[in-house]
Amino acid sequence: MLCYIYLALSTAECYYVDKNNVFRSTTMSTPHLPVVTDTLEHYMAQINRFTLLSRDEEVELALRYRRQGDLEAAHRLICANLRFVVKIAHEYRSYGMKVLDLIQEGNIGLMMAVKKFDPERGVRLISYAVWWIRAYINNFIVRSWSLVKIGTTQAQKKLFFKLNQTRNAIRRLTGGEDTGEIARELEVRDDEVEEMARRMAARDSSLDLELNEGENYTLMDSLADDRENQEDQLLLKEEDRILTGQVAAALQKLNDRERRIVHDRILQDHPRTLQELADDYGISRERIRQLEKNALAKLKGVLYPIAPA
Repeated sequence: MLCYIYLALSTAECYYVDKNNVFRSTTMSTPHLPVVTDTLEHYMAQINRFTLLSRDEEVELALRYRRQGDLEAAHRLICANLRFVVKIAHEYRSYGMKVLDLIQEGNIGLMMAVKKFDPERGVRLISYAVWWIRAYINNFIVRSWSLVKIGTTQAQKKLFFKLNQTRNAIRRLTGGEDTGEIARELEVRDDEVEEMARRMAARDSSLDLELNEGENYTLMDSLADDRENQEDQLLLKEEDRILTGQVAAALQKLNDRERRIVHDRILQDHPRTLQELADDYGISRERIRQLEKNALAKLKGVLYPIAPA
């Protein structure tokens, strides 16, 4: 069951927005606010029980909430306008979101509108709340469209919601679709229109989604595995084992000093310098270089005949 943040259940507990934009709970004695269920018709039946307010009633309730913090007054203002949220939410059905989710976001926008509403300006609440309701629904759609952020600036959000509308209008007028004309109409660059069109055309899909229902074959199964197969991995491991054994056997053909020089100069992660080895043995750098060259020649003579072709 879907629920709103602003609810009153059997305990008559209700959430409201305080001056710091923090949702807090309190207890109310007014009739319970409707819970959004999985059936839109049932929800509509619930909210239609709340009667519309006259201008005078709306001003009185708004002033009570604004001046005295009367939550029961805010409760009545919200309930009387829930049906308008449903109407606005239906305008966004083409984006593929669940209508009940859109209604839920719109109701949060309505709550914020009640919090900010100033009845002394002579404007009806719903006229003011429309902006808040649409803003929350728009943000929800943009957030939910893709795991990758699709509209991070106001210009991108405007393009997201106006692109299809403008494209359809131009198609009706000209019979075709011109990216340049769309960009001029929306006051953006051609490449921005093309990029947004690509993003909107491709929705996220789960890799566990069955391609054909009941066949237990998913998108994951259709992805190529770039890893080496087990036979190749085993072959490489065996080659490394043989080569390591051959090098170890070849090193045994050297005397202790040659073996140490080869180890310290070639096989170590951090090779030692000729001078460091010369200091250890009390001989010149040139003599160490000669010993290294002779040792490598011996190793080459042992390993070359068994090297792979």
